[in-house]
Amino acid sequence: MPRITAARVIVTSPGRNFVTLKIETEAGIYGLGDATLNGRELAVASYLADHVAPCLIGRDAHRIEDIWQFLYKGAYWRRGPVTMSAIAAVDTALWDIKGKIAGLPVYQLLGGASREGVMVYGHANGRTIEETIDNALHYQEQGYKAIRLQSGVPGLASTYGVSKDRYFYE
Repeated sequence: MPRITAARVIVTSPGRNFVTLKIETEAGIYGLGDATLNGRELAVASYLADHVAPCLIGRDAHRIEDIWQFLYKGAYWRRGPVTMSAIAAVDTALWDIKGKIAGLPVYQLLGGASREGVMVYGHANGRTIEETIDNALHYQEQGYKAIRLQSGVPGLASTYGVSKDRYFYE
């Protein structure tokens, strides 16, 4: 039975604050779970560090459902986005640990692959409509079947999703 010895909250990307939970076991195996909640990242980080992590120490990392129920039903303020993001991070990290112990990817533990692939889209953007269409044609040449187009708006200094550089989001 792998006992949880530590649960660390890792905040990266200052200004954006991606939140990761790292749960460690006495066997040296660790699992990672994402706890990023757009616009409230630090609230989740604090909730994890101050309230959730101390409750995990000493628990059996294999008892994923038991821990989930404890966190979901045990908190006075429950079912909100901060709490659910924290619980999701714990759940994901524990499944990561279980997969590592079993020597299998987590999707195999959950029933195996359910598809051979997934459709994705290219995000074509530009400062003008013409530039956006040129970028869309570039994605079409690469074989994309779905392309999202987003163009700047004349008179606005910036538009969400339209980069001033080569990155889609700033």
